[in-house]
Amino acid sequence: MIVTVTMNPAVDKTAAVDALVPHTLHRLACVVRDAGGKGINVSKTIVALGGNSIATGFLAGDTGAAIAKSLDGLPGITPDFLELAGESRTNLKLVEPDGALTEFNEEGPEIAAADRQRLAAKLAGYAAPGVLFVLAGSAGRSAPPESYRSLIAAVHAKGGKVFLDADGAQFANALAAKPDIIKPNAFELCQYFGRQQADTPALVKMGRELNRQGVGLVCISLGAQGALFVAGAQTLRAPGLRVDCRSSVGAGDAMVAAIAYGLDGGLPLPECLRLAMATSAAACTTVGTKPPERRMVEALLPQAEIVAMAIE
Repeated sequence: MIVTVTMNPAVDKTAAVDALVPHTLHRLACVVRDAGGKGINVSKTIVALGGNSIATGFLAGDTGAAIAKSLDGLPGITPDFLELAGESRTNLKLVEPDGALTEFNEEGPEIAAADRQRLAAKLAGYAAPGVLFVLAGSAGRSAPPESYRSLIAAVHAKGGKVFLDADGAQFANALAAKPDIIKPNAFELCQYFGRQQADTPALVKMGRELNRQGVGLVCISLGAQGALFVAGAQTLRAPGLRVDCRSSVGAGDAMVAAIAYGLDGGLPLPECLRLAMATSAAACTTVGTKPPERRMVEALLPQAEIVAMAIE
């Protein structure tokens, strides 16, 4: 079973612009609105791949009600959100003709300590051996830096596993709780280790260091260049797939979804990662944060290549 956790969901409004120029008027075209937030995006992609998930977290106000209504109509997702005072976010994502993305994200509602405790109790109720939790995205306005660390500890105490996709202070603090899987990009990994940049061997060494700290699988996304996957002595590289990219919005969430779906279904790791690369590439062909279609994923699967690496 997969449970996705979105602490700060949003309505994602994605629009096309001819060119983004400061201090000028922009005419928006192809405006698309989707229920979003990283965990919700993961749930939608799991459903597109043929799986099921429970989606939980916080929703607030009219925007939260709109998100809940959109999820209620999606077979395969079981919504189980907690209500908050205030208003859930609306985020604006502007895409230029070359695929360049500029995002404007609202903060979202305040989440009190008591609300975080309610969420921890809900997750503990689901947690058991064989249950995989995806903790993804922003932890909310004024969130203590240990917010995800506390949730991971609550899940691990009941035998559940955690896939973490967060950045900054939340990522750094959560590592102390030893999430089972993480998905930093190269920039986030360098930021954590205090480096400006790193080549492939250096990134692999960082991944192995996190393995030694207790993280089972480190997925390092490299954008159009593909991804690295480090699990102890096993290091795999996946080149990026060439597609007609309409928007990179949600591509990382699609990768997380496919890995979670594959592992939950018992796929061998290389096959799971091939599915992840095909799903992530397929997501780039969609508009907004809509999940890729299964037929597109299957069409791209033969192109997905996983190469074993030997780096000392």
